[in-house]
Amino acid sequence: MILSVRDLAVRFATDGGVVRAVDGVSFDLDEGEILAIVGESGSGKSVTAQTLLGLTRAPNATITGSVEFDGHDLIELDDERFREIRGKRIAMIFQDPMTSLNPVYRVGHQIVEMIRAHGKVSKKDAQDKAVELLRSVGIPNPERRVQDYPHEFSGGMRQRVMIAMALALDPDVLIADEPTTALDVTVQAQILRLLDELNRERGLAVVLITHDLGVVAEIADRVAVMYAGQIVEDATLDDIFYDPQHPYTWGLLGSLPRLDQPRPTRLAQIAGSPPSLLNPPTGCRFAARCPHEFDKCSQPPPLDGDRCWLDPADKRRLRDVDGHIGLRKDVAS
Repeated sequence: MILSVRDLAVRFATDGGVVRAVDGVSFDLDEGEILAIVGESGSGKSVTAQTLLGLTRAPNATITGSVEFDGHDLIELDDERFREIRGKRIAMIFQDPMTSLNPVYRVGHQIVEMIRAHGKVSKKDAQDKAVELLRSVGIPNPERRVQDYPHEFSGGMRQRVMIAMALALDPDVLIADEPTTALDVTVQAQILRLLDELNRERGLAVVLITHDLGVVAEIADRVAVMYAGQIVEDATLDDIFYDPQHPYTWGLLGSLPRLDQPRPTRLAQIAGSPPSLLNPPTGCRFAARCPHEFDKCSQPPPLDGDRCWLDPADKRRLRDVDGHIGLRKDVAS
């Protein structure tokens, strides 16, 4: 295990009250594993990822819990010590490649500056490494492209540059926050293939933040499903797709287009909206939108396993009735 998150909570004081953006999140990340954190907008995925890098530290923020990495609790580290880890041991690909690069500096210059900021490296060696990094992420003619400005790259190529920068210091953990946002489907597939190759070739542990279950199915080993600031289900990729346990996961899967259903088939939708994180429910946070809500749902759900009061037999029966049974293995390929 390379990263262990326990009972992580991130709260922001605002004029309207305290926003519980992340509330009691726990998960582990093994070496060489790709963990996908999936959920709709506002579920707390990106705040969780940014907290792992110390990017949510602010005067109005309160962060509790623990994030154990290499014998250190990252929550307890001061800013100077955190800067030694950020980028060098834990790196991040941000979700918008169009705005993540500085438009007034050449791409090579930005990579070189990052390399030299974390170690005593000559400018020549850093430039050579920048070229090799661009080559490693599939950018053609890297010796020439290293002199180009960000606007001279396509969206997919800019994302490759961002991946190259994240890999510049050979980190142990890579956090990819919606890495295929704003990219067309073909380019999305190329970026996912690249991340998968880097994971296998370098043994890189990856935390993949996404709302897209199609992205999850491509490369993830394990999936944590987030809803309203909490993880409601954490399981292997097969279990999430073939044997989902939480009604929210059923809803996400039910909204996917299916090849094994007669056409035209109307996609399922989850009724209602997520609760306000200013004043979240004390019981199950999905209860108000769940078609299977019952009296016990007003109590805080169990912390072990999936956060749902339904017993296993009821889950099997209700999934069959609703048709939210995940993907069948005989048609998944």
